[in-house]
Amino acid sequence: MLSADSHPGPQGATPEERSSEPAALSTAAPNLAPAEVQALVARLYAIDGSVKALASERDQNCAVESADGTRYVFKISNPSEPVSLVDFQIAALEHIARTSPSQPVPRIVRTLDGRTRDTVALADGGRTTVRMLTYLEGVQIRETPRTAAQRVAMGQGLAELNLALQGFTHPAATHDLLWNVSAAHRLTAQLDSLVEGPRRTLAQSFMTRFSDHVLPRLASLRAQVIHNDYHLYNVLVAPNDQARITGIIDFGDMLYAPLVGEVATAAAFHMTGNTDPFEGPAQFVAAYQAVLPLTEPEQDVVADLMATRHLITALISEWRALRYPENRAYIMRHNPAAWEALSQMADLSRHEARDRLLTSTRNGISS
Repeated sequence: MLSADSHPGPQGATPEERSSEPAALSTAAPNLAPAEVQALVARLYAIDGSVKALASERDQNCAVESADGTRYVFKISNPSEPVSLVDFQIAALEHIARTSPSQPVPRIVRTLDGRTRDTVALADGGRTTVRMLTYLEGVQIRETPRTAAQRVAMGQGLAELNLALQGFTHPAATHDLLWNVSAAHRLTAQLDSLVEGPRRTLAQSFMTRFSDHVLPRLASLRAQVIHNDYHLYNVLVAPNDQARITGIIDFGDMLYAPLVGEVATAAAFHMTGNTDPFEGPAQFVAAYQAVLPLTEPEQDVVADLMATRHLITALISEWRALRYPENRAYIMRHNPAAWEALSQMADLSRHEARDRLLTSTRNGISS
């Protein structure tokens, strides 16, 4: 059994001391039964709806459909996630809704007493945070054929989202996050967990490239709050127009970080599907730059950071899959592509990779 906490405290209160995001990656996601979720939703939101599980890495997410067909996403946070991070995500969505209402992002659904979130007590005595979002209709891009028009839409869409987030601040924005390409050096110890052989050597070479050539430059680059997880699972398109974005979801990896890391992280997911692995990323980056140009120093490291994203994907997923074998399929969904991309970039110098990524931009092609 679980219940709504009768004294959750003011939403602006300092949360009890909890470990940060690395702990969330080391703590199993909640696993409430559908009937328990249904009871919570009815109690907190007066919505009597059916419940369907949604895939997630750290939290428990459920789709809730009411009798009239309206759908919502009910999010049950990992117990180790600080409440301040939940408030950060809520505040960002509300900022976007105010400053750029045309952005296709979820809206916050308030509880019966007007809260943006609530606290529930779990059966084991622990507590966690729950919240409700609107459900965005559309098809995940991963389920559609890749096209140049789609990559252009994604590049432009991310730039517009970043513009909407410019100027947004929050006390929790600088939180610790392993999925942060600008802090990849903190995963160096994970190299030792890889089996001796070509993959370990490959990963070590890209970690050295990051530490020696990229890390020293990052402090001088533009930084702001970024989505940090803009990929084929988290962008939705219209079923009948698969180059028209209808939704941007999952703000759970959002943080304050170098803007170029946002572009590199997103571009990394476009390396598969073409004979030339740089064709897709180049189209994406050119479209992004047509809306929000990167500076010369940012252009110089964006390809390095694209490789770094693949590096941290490989390292974190290998570790997580061993720890949580029951969720292996979801955790490892990007792992094969990450290793393939690192192999494809292994024989290129930093400058060769940069030039291939920026070919469309340097040739004046932006769409």
